[in-house]
Amino acid sequence: MLDAMQEETAGLAELRGDCERCFGLCCVALPFSASADFKIDKAAGKPCRNLRDDHRCGIHARLRQSGFTGCTVYDCFGAGQKVSQVTFAGQDWRNAPAEHARRMFDVFPVVRQLHELLWYLTEALTLPAARPIHADLRRALAATERLTREPAEELAGLDVAAHRQEINVLLLRTSELVRAGTRGRGKNRRNADLIGARLKGADLRGADLRGAYLIAADLTGADLRGADLIGADLRDADLTDADLTGAFFLTQPQVNAARGGAGTRLPGSVTRPAHWAARL
Repeated sequence: MLDAMQEETAGLAELRGDCERCFGLCCVALPFSASADFKIDKAAGKPCRNLRDDHRCGIHARLRQSGFTGCTVYDCFGAGQKVSQVTFAGQDWRNAPAEHARRMFDVFPVVRQLHELLWYLTEALTLPAARPIHADLRRALAATERLTREPAEELAGLDVAAHRQEINVLLLRTSELVRAGTRGRGKNRRNADLIGARLKGADLRGADLRGAYLIAADLTGADLRGADLIGADLRDADLTDADLTGAFFLTQPQVNAARGGAGTRLPGSVTRPAHWAARL
């Protein structure tokens, strides 16, 4: 069982963006608007003005200071390298026909959604409490991985929402199984409006926070052990000294969007953002 868990944890490592194997797709395919997160407007399919010819970001070391905080939050879950190296076999959009480039930009967000589902399924397989449905989770994982390897034409027309709904049934069951074993199991806060909520020191052990709006919430010193955080909006939430040990379905973009510090305890599936240290 330990070997199996190590194998799944290694799988999570593959579901992180690897810019060295990508053609800067997130810097081209995705649109953004001038806001607190982005200094400028950019249309979908148009290269960001900071993207260099070698597909590297010209201001990567100073993105936040330059008004591109949104870039430091984003992660493609490894979809960039999958589309670049597998779907399009290493053919650079810069040197390809316009139709090839458009198709690559259309496919990237689809594969990104599929890779996010792979992240959740892979993490679910690391959770001992979900063992009763591990077989179903493995089948769903294999089916989703197969979809990511479909030809570009198939991917462009894929109904991702329908597939996500099928996977969500398993993820909900996983959540129930895991939280059932959490002491002081929290209340159902699914999709709750907790924007700016004062939750300092709150006992949220085993809470269902799926899709909760925790924007700018004060979660300093809160106990979030064993909480389900899938889809929770943690933008500017203060996680200083909060304990998220055992919290699950938490992604790197969520953590990157929050505020925290040296005393914030995180699950092993995510890493402490570099900009947190800069606040100390």
